[in-house]
Amino acid sequence: MFSYRRVKNDERDAADLADLLRMGRLPEAWIAPPATRELRGWVRHRAKLVGVRTGLKCQIHAVLAAAGVQVRMSDLFGLSGQQLLSSVRLAPESRARVDSLMRAITAVEFEIDMFARLVAGRLRADPGYTAIQAIPGVGPILAAVFVAEIGDITRFDRPQQLASWAGLTPKHHESDTTVHRGRITKMGCGGRRRGLRLRIGQSPRRSSW
Repeated sequence: MFSYRRVKNDERDAADLADLLRMGRLPEAWIAPPATRELRGWVRHRAKLVGVRTGLKCQIHAVLAAAGVQVRMSDLFGLSGQQLLSSVRLAPESRARVDSLMRAITAVEFEIDMFARLVAGRLRADPGYTAIQAIPGVGPILAAVFVAEIGDITRFDRPQQLASWAGLTPKHHESDTTVHRGRITKMGCGGRRRGLRLRIGQSPRRSSW
């Protein structure tokens, strides 16, 4: 409506917005309270730290691959993988890189655990945090993502509104008898979308939880 007007200025825009507000047709946005925004910051910071740890681990795999070392175990950073890393013969340059990366991983894991404890402590008395973990496949970390990102669940009247807010609904283009449905809209925060996709059994491009 605004884009097709012949006259467009701040005064006309304000008058149109006032008319929409008077008729109850002005869309409203929910602003999370400070406590929820702080919780979101903790949850998202932890997810970023997990991404940093994943990048460090990938670098160690790259060093071993360049040195021709075969990794036969599924988890290089488990018990058998740690034995391989400590006993494998590498060039001094490669050994220095692996040792440096391992120290960095240890430091990042300390920060990940610390923020996980902070989040768990904040949500210990939250009834929604406890209730959502009764859903199969939802643990403490994913439950924290739900609580932090969704906030007040009562602001959604229907499950469809929650899916649309998370960007999981398909794009819809309709003209006369032609209907086109595209991929999901991917609106909003990517973190909450990955969490919801994990819950409904889809495979996100990269999990950071």
